[in-house]
Amino acid sequence: MDDHDRNTWSGMLDYLRTHHPGMCRAWFHDDLSLECIEAGVMYLRADSNVHRDYLHNKCVDPFNDAVRTVSGRLLSVGFLGPLDPIPRENPRPAASADTNGAPSEHDTLVINPDSAFENFIVGPGNRLAHAAAVAVAANPGRAYNPFFVHGDVGLGKTHLLQAICLRLREQKPDIKIYYTSCESFMTQFMDAVQDGHMSRFRHRFREMDVLVIDDIHFLAKRDRTQEEFFHTFNTLYQSNRQIVLSSDAPPEDIPDLEDRLVSRFKWGLVTSLAKPSYETRVAILQTKARLRGLTLPDDVACYVAGKIDTNIRELEGAIVKLQVLSTVEEHPIDLGLTQQAFDDVPSAPPREVQIQSIIDVVTDFFGVKVTELLSKRRYRSIALPRQICMYLARNHTRYSLEEIGLKLGGRDHTTVLYAVRTIEARREDDPDFARQLESLEHDLVEEPRA
Repeated sequence: MDDHDRNTWSGMLDYLRTHHPGMCRAWFHDDLSLECIEAGVMYLRADSNVHRDYLHNKCVDPFNDAVRTVSGRLLSVGFLGPLDPIPRENPRPAASADTNGAPSEHDTLVINPDSAFENFIVGPGNRLAHAAAVAVAANPGRAYNPFFVHGDVGLGKTHLLQAICLRLREQKPDIKIYYTSCESFMTQFMDAVQDGHMSRFRHRFREMDVLVIDDIHFLAKRDRTQEEFFHTFNTLYQSNRQIVLSSDAPPEDIPDLEDRLVSRFKWGLVTSLAKPSYETRVAILQTKARLRGLTLPDDVACYVAGKIDTNIRELEGAIVKLQVLSTVEEHPIDLGLTQQAFDDVPSAPPREVQIQSIIDVVTDFFGVKVTELLSKRRYRSIALPRQICMYLARNHTRYSLEEIGLKLGGRDHTTVLYAVRTIEARREDDPDFARQLESLEHDLVEEPRA
């Protein structure tokens, strides 16, 4: 490999940054290197098979565009894993997916190397789900099985599923993982029925060490597919194979899902993801920018986080928009450029109330100590403020009963539910008490953003 080839590779990186900024990642520099140019193919070697597969599935056309423009030759790009030999007999690169035991001809979803646990920003709305996912990756089949995570679109479900796969592949290279979508599961099932290959289909899914299925709610109203998945679930569960599922809704809210599947989905751990808080959004923006090799000033991250409060995908889209605009305008990303990009976007409403804010407001109002509020004491002077905290948390946050109980001294969900009903009843019967609650709620709403 001569200096000319190295200059071509360096020029390609510059070209990709300029003409395909939304695709570029910081790891293109560190985890990807030029191997050689042979028989009309530039071979690039990735540090892992996950990186290789991602590049092959997501980046072929931009890389081909870059190599042909920079070199002025009709070259194509081939991606190699760390141990892949350079093809000799058929130099044109072909699809090469590392499915860890799953047949390569079947649809497995591509894992984004950026979707590691280290890049998942933990906040109040996702702390439990993140901790559970880490535990599943550390002890598959035994920690929480099945692990079921649900939440609205773009809140990080897929990131957690892919993070589990990445961690397992890192720690257990020989583990057999099948990561797919519910739609793919249904399609493969119907094809197997039509072609008479049910034995092959069942072997494919039931011989995995870990089965990860995204968007399991699409099983709704699919009676035959539900029947097949029921038996697949049982086979995996009884042999301590890990099952990981994601959905837009909790099991009991998936329409037309058989009761026996609802029951099984709740055998392990069901966790939810809520919209990220303001502080979490700022951290997400900074992380997404870093992964793209960008420096995002603090005032820019704070401005965008104040404008966008919907979901993580919208935040990532904002980073891409800034990256493209910066390239087109030939101007660094600063507050002025950001205001230009998002001037027509209305500001997000005030941030969601946090439980710590509720605790602070209630303890100040009643003159009790936080340690007493969180203790096991049941004195009326402590019990009432504690119940009010539970009531306000239930009505002004997205936390579940279980999460509220954990944050208020480790109570169980039945204690929280009892507190909420007690405060609701007293609010209806006692006008003075109702005014107290209104005052507390006003203080929460008017609390300035940190």
